[in-house]
This record gives sequence, structure tokens and C-alpha cells, in this order.
Amino acid sequence: QVQLVESGGGLVQPGGSLRLSCGASGFSISSYDIKWYRQAPGKQRELVATITSRGITNYADSVKGRFTISRGTAVNTMSLQMNSLKPEDTAVYYCNGVSRGMNYWGEGTLVTVSS
Repeated sequence: QVQLVESGGGLVQPGGSLRLSCGASGFSISSYDIKWYRQAPGKQRELVATITSRGITNYADSVKGRFTISRGTAVNTMSLQMNSLKPEDTAVYYCNGVSRGMNYWGEGTLVTVSS
């Protein structure tokens, strides 16, 4: 069964850090372009970070210098390290895997940045 599962969300204070993980089953995550999206309440889903199958990374201006996308420490995972979190980073974060016309989505993990 092909599946993407996000984990690592939670409540964090402004200025804090979280590390999100995206785990894949049924396919090799490293052969896909992996994207992290987020959707805040009442807003459209936005692309936050991308890592291609060749390891090229790209970030939205709003998170550049604070977020890092990379291969995860666990097998067949990708991570999103989020530092210096702000209240406006509050959203549901989704993992998306794309390759050769295949497009997989996880169900999301909630990140809440609040004091």
C-alpha cells in the first residue's frame, strides 16, 4: 500500500523548534520530489519547502533561513526542521511526493505556535 504519513507536529512557543517527519511506504521516498505544504485556517495551501530526488532544495521566502528540508534519519523518511517558529507558522503541514505522474499526499500534522 502506497502511503505518506506525517508526524512531529504539536504545540510550541514562539521562537521554538519542531522537526516534522514524512514517512513513506510502498515506494522509495528518495526517488521522488518531496514537498512540504501548509494550510492555515481560512487560507490557501502554500508550498513551504521542496527537495528533489537529486537533493536540490528550495524554500518559500517566508521560511528561508528558518526551515530545513532533508533526508530523515529513519529509513525512507524526509524531515522538515523548523526553527525560530512564529505564530504565523501555525498550520496543518502536509507532505507531498511527486514522480513520473504519481502524486501522493499525507493527511497532515498540526503545528501550533503560541505562548
